[in-house]
Amino acid sequence: MDNSYLLILPLLTGFALDGLLGDPRWLPHPIRLFGWLIAWFEKRFNRGKNRKLKGALTSALLVGGTWAVLHFVFVYLEGYPAVFIITASVAVFFGLANRSLVYESWLVIRALEKEGIEAARKQLSFIVGRDTTKLNEQQIRTAVLETMAENLSDGVIAPLFFYALGGVPALFAYKMASTLDSMIAYKSERYKDYGWFAARLDDLLNLVPARLTALLMVLVSLSWSGVQHVFRYGHRHASPNAGYPEAALAGILKCQFGGPNVYHGKLVKKPYIGHHQKQISTSDFWFAAYVNMASAVAMVGGIVLVFI
Repeated sequence: MDNSYLLILPLLTGFALDGLLGDPRWLPHPIRLFGWLIAWFEKRFNRGKNRKLKGALTSALLVGGTWAVLHFVFVYLEGYPAVFIITASVAVFFGLANRSLVYESWLVIRALEKEGIEAARKQLSFIVGRDTTKLNEQQIRTAVLETMAENLSDGVIAPLFFYALGGVPALFAYKMASTLDSMIAYKSERYKDYGWFAARLDDLLNLVPARLTALLMVLVSLSWSGVQHVFRYGHRHASPNAGYPEAALAGILKCQFGGPNVYHGKLVKKPYIGHHQKQISTSDFWFAAYVNMASAVAMVGGIVLVFI
């Protein structure tokens, strides 16, 4: 019997739930458990000698362990199709973040328009790693769009990509790797050795999804400028992956991203992505929101077509 429905039904249900509900803050989220586990290991092993080895073993254990536990759970649940579908649907819902990405980005734009620049700076600080205290209006709008592009890849297309490759176990193994990257992959004195492997692993896992995200973005927007920007600017980002969706959106909107920003008290000089120095407007945000949603729908549709 063809078991493709065990992949397709949870995908469609979980994606619909994310679109309807987003990420309710009152709901316990498995990523919080991931964060607790990572912090527990970091506190105990990010000390003394051989920090690179300790960090690599920690990352491998957490990513591999996540996959192994969920693999055995879902192999067992295959004998109970209804329970399998419900459990996998909830897992897909937890594994995606597009509704929340667009909504949290909109909160920044709304704060900027309704409450002023200080409120927007504070709201932006919840979703970006840079120092927001001195950003002007143009820099705030730019940061929002950069975040929407980069996190479309990390928070939506990449999880869907790994779900298509290996179901819920692969999806959450990726989410664990992504959480490791966000927590311990900083180039600071504390994390530069311990988080080295986590950073390289995240780069490797996102090689295909980041480029696939850029492709989907230019397809749903029918933007030749986006295509040109991907090839011209995608490789200029400090990250081997983040530049591709950012370049696509810069080309689609004919604007410019990148440039110097302050992260954790240090000025980081990033290359510019794009060459159109225009003022970013709220209408640009709404078109970026369309691009995010349409790209996610296209990805889901592509997976369904492959497996039906």
